[in-house]
Amino acid sequence: MKILLTGANGYIGKRLLPVLVEQQHEVVCLVRDPRRFSLVDSLKDKVQVVKGDLLQPESLQSLPQDIDAAYYLVHSMGSGTKDFGQTELESAQNFVAYLNTTTAQQVVYLSGISNDTHLSNHLASRRQVEDVLDQAQAALTVLRAAIIIGSGSASFEIIRDLVEKLPVMVTPRWLNSRCQPIAIRDVVFYLTAVLGRQDCYERRFEIGGPDVLTYRQMLLQLAKQRHLKRRIYTLPVLTPRLSSYWLYFVTSTSFSLAQSLVESLRNDAVVKDASIEQLIPHKCLGYESALNLAFTKIEQNLVVSSWKDALVSGTIKLDFMDFVQIPEHGVLTDRQRVKFDRDPEEVLENVLSIGGDRGWYKTDFLWQMRGLLDKLVGGVGLQRGRRHPTDVEAGDSIDFWRVLAVDRKGSRLLLYAEMKLPGEAWLQFRICHEKDGNYLEQLAAFRPDGLAGRLYWYSMLPFHFIIFKGMIRNIIDYGSKAREAAAM
Repeated sequence: MKILLTGANGYIGKRLLPVLVEQQHEVVCLVRDPRRFSLVDSLKDKVQVVKGDLLQPESLQSLPQDIDAAYYLVHSMGSGTKDFGQTELESAQNFVAYLNTTTAQQVVYLSGISNDTHLSNHLASRRQVEDVLDQAQAALTVLRAAIIIGSGSASFEIIRDLVEKLPVMVTPRWLNSRCQPIAIRDVVFYLTAVLGRQDCYERRFEIGGPDVLTYRQMLLQLAKQRHLKRRIYTLPVLTPRLSSYWLYFVTSTSFSLAQSLVESLRNDAVVKDASIEQLIPHKCLGYESALNLAFTKIEQNLVVSSWKDALVSGTIKLDFMDFVQIPEHGVLTDRQRVKFDRDPEEVLENVLSIGGDRGWYKTDFLWQMRGLLDKLVGGVGLQRGRRHPTDVEAGDSIDFWRVLAVDRKGSRLLLYAEMKLPGEAWLQFRICHEKDGNYLEQLAAFRPDGLAGRLYWYSMLPFHFIIFKGMIRNIIDYGSKAREAAAM
């Protein structure tokens, strides 16, 4: 089958794509910016990538019409827009208008379980999108899921953050709401299993794992799995806004996403219609097994995708890839350049491993303070970490930076700041091969926004002097002493 995959750059899309290819489908990936859509070598010759924005109908004119089915895996929750429901509505309407010009027989949509009478804005928006997609000529198949558990999923990472960071939790009432978590591998199974099945046309299914748990129970089970003792106290006085701030400061989520999540968590998310089990019998993983699998993938550095690498995890603009070159004019810079004798590949690996658990090679406590200050003013902070300890792709998040460019052949890494700033900031690392040897060049650049931006830059100069000079030297030297000791 020829399939259009929207949301191909998202958490679910990245998991679904290789499975569709393995099943011998011809996949067309719709992405806003192909520059930040990285494919592994085994997929590059098997996937067609097309550029388009569902909020700009004219950009969809170049999409193929000869498709058999489509996946709609697009959402705007946490995008930072005040009315994300309207954005989702327009996106779905434009998609249906395009879909009605094609030969598609089926559209598959991943939605949320929403059986309560009074729904959160997020779940109400999902229902609205379902109704819009139902207007397409192609038959609609909806899969409604609750919390998805998998390495890199937003739900898993938030629960993990809470448990690992807080020995004692004072929590809001929604911790007693019930849900039916489902493993990411089971979500992908159902997404592919309903494809092309006429008995699944014009149906809306609910999917979930075998366990029905409160969020409190989910936290305590993860704590038990990690051999951590945790105490949880529930207070009825925490308002949704206070709960959102609580979630925002403790976890790696953005505030807009925290708000949407808190509203949604007030609703029970339990399967009431299990009719899919008769059509597609499948034994889903339990919550504990899903947790074990997620941690195994993390420990083996096999995290395929992470919600943190989606643009809704930060504050960056959709056109951020337009900044892949540092401006030549109007910027203030701090340039460090050091000659080194080590294998350039080893130094490059150190550069590409920056951030996350590795840290920033110099005065990490100052970076952590800057991350805390960023959180206090509504930024992303340092808590996002990175998807993989050494592998990095354009579009990935690294703490409060976004990766603009990774060029292994050219030995270059370029980062763009997502922290709250009175201006724009870049951080570039480049290995230069010259006649007299190899040099590591480190360039911090800042384009100030008016007087406030200039005052910010000059107030930070003492810290730059402390951080940047030591950082470049430590990047070069990291791991060399251990190798020398091992060789002796």
